[in-house]
Formats: sequence, structure tokens, C-alpha cells
Amino acid sequence: MRLHSWLFAGFCLGVLWSAAESQVLAQELADEWAFQPLTQPKPPIVQLRDAVRNPIDAFLLGRLEAKGLRFTAEADKITLLRRVTFGLTGRPPLLHEIDAFLRDTRPDAYERVVDRLLQSVEYGEHAASAWLDLVRFAESDGFKADDPRPHAWRYRDYVIRSFNSDKPYDRFIREQLAGDELYPGDVDALIATGFTRHYPDEYNAVNLEQRRQEILNDITDTTGTAFLGLTLGCAKCHDHKYDPVTQEDYYRFQAFFAGWYPLEKPLSDQAELAEYQHQWQAWLDKTAAIRKELEALEAPYRAKHMAKERQRFPEEYARLLDIPDEKRTPLERQIAIMIEKQVYPAPNRIVAQMKVADKERWNQMNKQMVELAGPRPPEMPKSMVMNDLGPTAPPTFLLRRGDWKRHGKEVRPGFLSAIDDRDAQIQPPKSGTSTGRRTALANWIASKDNPLTARVEVNRLWQRHFGRGIIGTPGDFGVQGDKPTHPELLDWLAQEFIAHGWSRKHIDRLIVTSTAYRQGNSANPAAWAIDPENRLLWRMNRRRIDGEMLRDAVLTVNGSLSQHRGGPSVFPELPSEMKVSANAWPVSASPQDRNKRSIYVFVKRNLRYPLFALFDAPDRTEVCARRFVTTTAPQALTLLNDRLLLQQAEVFADRVLKEVGPLPEAVIEHAFRLALARTPNSTERQMLRQFLTRQQTLASGESAFRTAVIDLCHVLLNANEFLYVD
Repeated sequence: MRLHSWLFAGFCLGVLWSAAESQVLAQELADEWAFQPLTQPKPPIVQLRDAVRNPIDAFLLGRLEAKGLRFTAEADKITLLRRVTFGLTGRPPLLHEIDAFLRDTRPDAYERVVDRLLQSVEYGEHAASAWLDLVRFAESDGFKADDPRPHAWRYRDYVIRSFNSDKPYDRFIREQLAGDELYPGDVDALIATGFTRHYPDEYNAVNLEQRRQEILNDITDTTGTAFLGLTLGCAKCHDHKYDPVTQEDYYRFQAFFAGWYPLEKPLSDQAELAEYQHQWQAWLDKTAAIRKELEALEAPYRAKHMAKERQRFPEEYARLLDIPDEKRTPLERQIAIMIEKQVYPAPNRIVAQMKVADKERWNQMNKQMVELAGPRPPEMPKSMVMNDLGPTAPPTFLLRRGDWKRHGKEVRPGFLSAIDDRDAQIQPPKSGTSTGRRTALANWIASKDNPLTARVEVNRLWQRHFGRGIIGTPGDFGVQGDKPTHPELLDWLAQEFIAHGWSRKHIDRLIVTSTAYRQGNSANPAAWAIDPENRLLWRMNRRRIDGEMLRDAVLTVNGSLSQHRGGPSVFPELPSEMKVSANAWPVSASPQDRNKRSIYVFVKRNLRYPLFALFDAPDRTEVCARRFVTTTAPQALTLLNDRLLLQQAEVFADRVLKEVGPLPEAVIEHAFRLALARTPNSTERQMLRQFLTRQQTLASGESAFRTAVIDLCHVLLNANEFLYVD
């Protein structure tokens, strides 16, 4: 007994010591700089004052001068134009833009280019790509079925519109987390709530409480990374091992989303809705008799399908189908939504099960309906949105070891204790249709007093222009993430961001007009020895364009990039070997659709567009705050041998020949300017003349010169100078 007593006492002391140690560690972690309020840094006074165009340069020079370094000389005009055009719009400069900039001798010629690009509709298209990576936007469910999401594209267009209009970032946050609660009459704000709908969805899962928990975990983790730059997911099973985020914090944060209610909602004003309902009712009246016959034909197949699907579920789930919605608990309503999606079949699934004779009869009756009443009225425009079930949400429990079956204590919605250790003050909307929880979270995240929100976003903008953020781990501002190379600059940018109405364009303009951004990228052996990774930015980083930019650049230089924007996503042609895949898609019939910008290409989780995947595009199943850049043999082999790239080179060649004719010197210069934005030097001219002559000799025949020009254009599309931005 005495031994047992000593063991028990030792155990208790160990627990008490562990708890005390954890409290000390938690306090130390909470003192990490990222969780502290924004400071008010002042730009340092530097020796090279002539190099300071704005405070960004002063902060950077302060660190450089301390190491005996300075900025590299400014890049030439063409390099600058190509760099900033790619940086702000994701495409190369056009010939008329090049000529206009070279002719403009005004001292603010470059700043005028920046302002023009910031006002371009292409600005939002390019900026949206990184945001869609971050929120794992996709137009299919993922998992094995990977069913399409036909209305998801509206969220993509919402993001593009928001960036083009320079919507204040704090409003952008509030719309995505709680647009339905805060701005109930605003269609864009309703579409914005699709932010929480992009989770991969195994809709045909049977264990639905587990699936519900996985969805809530995904929403929680994505929100934490996208807006706060934290890896909250590490705290779902236990207190975060590195950051001041407790397991209780995790589930308090998750409780804001406990009222989860996904739906496809019509987007129209009352007049449009009334007109639609009038058209629909007229069509229903004319087709009532035939539809009654159709329903009778479908009934036995539908009943058989529903009975079979219902048997897949445990009785505790299946019985929910027999309970009226108003008598279900909030949790039962959420589970019932997931069951109904599987048990209640879509019409095409019923027809697929019919016998041949019944299927023929079904098709004949549908033809009769069209003859009698015309085509079925088009569906109302809809969007994937997120609402709450109503004013009451299911309870949220702390889950032991993250196991959905092991409930700990119930928790209320609350913020991260290292920043704001209190439960949220919830004010449900007067409409009674929502809990108001997401509004409380949105207001807390979008507050100027939140130490993370502004820091995280300006760091991402910095990364967009320099290739690496001031913090190199944009999705992890915690202890295990990189330390900031210039913490004072980061806080100054965050304060500037807030002070100028949370304007992304203001920060973009500051960055790209700085001396730091306008540097050349030539090597300096002395600087290289001191700072080989260029963390202090003594020169500009050379950067390879990504797959989407590469496709847009090819279409731009060959003159076939479509100017049509927005709307449902498009399906460009796939490589031949992929056309037999079960995941292959139907290619868009119209060239103006096929050749739209890459931001409008359909995002299918189980079939990434090959060129994008090859050049490191994420699969959109998880948050991607930073794309890693690889250099692989398949990239080079694809650019050299892929049939689709060869076709684009042919289009490029035909454009060149059409615009300057079959004159070798003119062809060389024009193709060079289109692809690389500059004229060739004497050595390059000589080499390309020899190349054209040799290729023409090898080809022979009437089209020999055209064949040689195609080869020349193909070479330019493979040039490092085409694939990289200096």
C-alpha cells in the first residue's frame, strides 16, 4: 500500500509539474513577436539617400549598409517593363506597350506604366491565382467520384472583381466568412461565403458524423492559414507543440462554424425571381399531364434506388428521412442533408437504371414536352454558399485525441487565447436565420488590432513580387516558421496597409515602384559571399514563370489569347495520351473559350491540367500558401516535344509571317520582340539566320520557309529568357 501511495503521489507531482511547465511554455510562446501588437517603426536614416524612393528602400538599405552592401544598379527599361508586367498582370508586355514605354522620356514613365497595369482587368485575374491556391478552390469534389461543382466558378469571378476594384481587405474577409449575415442584400457577399465550401467532399461516405467533423476541421484549418498564417490543424488532437494554440482554442475556433449549412442559392433580385417563377409555372401547367406519366414511369426505379441507398446507412441515420425537418435537432438536420444527397437521386441516375423499352418511352415523352411547351426554362443562376442552419447550432465538444467519437467538455465559440482569451460575444441577426457566430469571427480577424491579419497579407504581397516573403513561410507565422528577415519593414507595411484602407493595390504600388524592386540581378561576388541567398535583397531575384503564366505567355505572343472574361470555366485540349482517361474532359468547342486566360481553366481535383501540374501547380486538396519551384526533365521534354506546344509554335509562326512577310531579317526581329520583348543582338541575329537557312534546307518544298519559321518560334518558346523573368 505504501508503495502504491508513493507512486500515486509521484504521479500527481508529475502532473502538477507538467501543467506548470506547460503554462510557462505557453506564456513564452505567446510572447513570440507574431502574436504581439503591431509596432510603429520609423524608416532608418541611411547613407545612400538618393537610392530611397519610398520607406521600403530605407528599411532594406539600413540592413544592407550594416553589412557593407548596397543595391545593384537599376535594370534596363525593357527588363523593368517585362518584370512589372508579369508581376502585376501575369503576362508579357505587348508590342505597342513596349514601343510606348521606350518612347516615353518623362521622369515618371515607369510609374505611369505601374498605374496603367494596376487599373487593368488583368491585374485581378493574375492576383486571384494565388488566392485560389490558398483557399483550395476547385470545381470538383475530389475523392474517387470527383463530381463537378457547376456553380463554383462564381467564387473565382468574385475574387477577380474584388481585387480589380481594390475592395478593402477587411471587407473582403468579412464577406467570405459572414457575407450572408453582414450584407444580406449583397449578391457578391453571398457568393463570397463560398470560401468555406471548397473542402474536398466524399459525399457518398456512410459514416456521416465523422465526415461532418472532417469538413469542420478542413474549414477551421483553412481559415487559420488563409487569414492568420497559422497551422491550427496541429492542435486538433492536443495542444500545439510549438505555437501558443491549445486544443481548446482549436475547438472554440471551430465552434464559429458549427451551424454549417451548405446550399446552392439562387442569385437574383425579386423582379427576376418573379419572372422566372412565372415562366416556370407556365411550363409546368402545359406539361402537367405528360409529367404525371413520367413520374409514374420513374416511380418504381426511384423507389428501388432509394431503398437500396437507404440500406447503406445505420438505422440511427436512415430514420432521419422519416422525421420532418422542423422536428430534427440541429445536428440531425446537418446529417440529414448529407443522407438526402445520396438517397434522393438525380433524374439522370434514374434513367440510367431503366430497361431499354422504358428508357425509350422516357426519351419520347421528354420530346413531346418540348414540342408541347418548348424547352424547359433555364435554371436560375446559383452559387455555392454557406449559411447557418438557423439561430441554434449543434454543440461543439473538445475531442479527445481528435477522435469524433470521444467527446470532452462542451466549448463555446472563442478566439485564440494567446491573442484574445475570451469567449466571443455573439449577436444573432434579427432575421433569426443565422447564429451570428461567423460575424463575430469575421470582425475579430478583420480588426486592425489583430496582430496577424495585416502582417500575413502584406507578407504574401511581398512574396508575389520578390519570390520570397519577408517571412519565408507565408502559411506558418508560428515558432517553427521562418523568422522575418526585416521585421520592422513587415510591421511598417502592415500599418501602411491598414492606414490606406486595407488597399492591396497601395502596397503593390509601393513595392513595385521601390528602388529595391527596380534593381538589376547581376551577381556581385562580394555581396554573394556575405548573403548568398539574397535575404537582404542586394539584387533582384530571377524567377521562373509558373504553368498558368507560361500558357498565357504563349497565347499572348502568338496572338490567340482570348479577350473573353469570366463565366463558366473552359476546357482546353488535353494531350493525346490523356484523351482516353476516365477523367478526360470534353474540349470547349469555341477557340475564344479554349484560349481564355488560364485562370478560367476548369479546376478538376483528379485531373490537373497537365502543363500546370508539370510546372508545380497544387492539386487544390489542401491550402497552398507558397508554390515550390522545381526544375525537372519532363518540363524540358514537354516544351520540346509536346504536340500542343508545337501547334502553338505554328500559330506563332503564322502570326509573324502574316505581320512582316517572308523576309528572314524581319522574321527574326519580329519573333524575337514578340517572345522576349527586345531586339536580338548581332550574335543572335547571325545564329538565327544560320538556323533558318539550315532548317529551310532540311525541310525543302514550297512550305520549307514556313517550316523553318515554325522551328525558330519553337526555339524561342523554349528559351530560358522566355521562361524566366529577370
